[in-house]
Amino acid sequence: MKLFLRQFVMILPLLFLTSCFDILDKVNIKADGSGEYTVILNASKSKTRLASISKMETINGKKVPKKSEIENKINEAARIFKATPGISNVKTSMDLDNYIIKLSCSFKKIENINAGLEQLKAKNIVGKMIPTQIYTHNLANKSFTRNEINTFKNDYDKLSKADKEIFNDAKYTSVLQFENTIKSQSNTSYLLSPNRKALKLESNILDFILQKKQIQNNILFQ
Repeated sequence: MKLFLRQFVMILPLLFLTSCFDILDKVNIKADGSGEYTVILNASKSKTRLASISKMETINGKKVPKKSEIENKINEAARIFKATPGISNVKTSMDLDNYIIKLSCSFKKIENINAGLEQLKAKNIVGKMIPTQIYTHNLANKSFTRNEINTFKNDYDKLSKADKEIFNDAKYTSVLQFENTIKSQSNTSYLLSPNRKALKLESNILDFILQKKQIQNNILFQ
């Protein structure tokens, strides 16, 4: 892979040899700031193609990781999260027949997730370009922020046509759930639930790479 792709998808390179994959991250925040975090990588729509690719040594000059290598990466990520202060109840599930991988955990405060991701980066489980300071929660100010992250447009523009195609049908979904009622938000690309206690952002990954949509959102509670 080119440098950008190596850095961006080090943790699960096999899933990103196809354009049909989905990423879901979900945060559930209680009134005291504790909560649950889940991330799911789903490439089941491409399982037939991936099953064929997994039997190869290389594809388009790129090394194809074995399922055992993917399992080792996920297990190592779980061990690192378990060792991060404030994070507990770490669980992983790997369905490598359908190419669905899930990691979930509980946290005392959302910034613990930032710290866990920073540790993954320090241990080279995820690439250096992966954002880690994603969330900020201020109980006193009744605010929650999905922080701005760097775009990869310049890196994307340098990719070959074949590498760009990896992102064509890739989708990203973010779900934020709260015990407190939402008063306002700064990013109306997020859909607000009828009970005003949840937000959902869903789009093609290319929309974020090409800056057609922004992830950043400043949320205030009643």
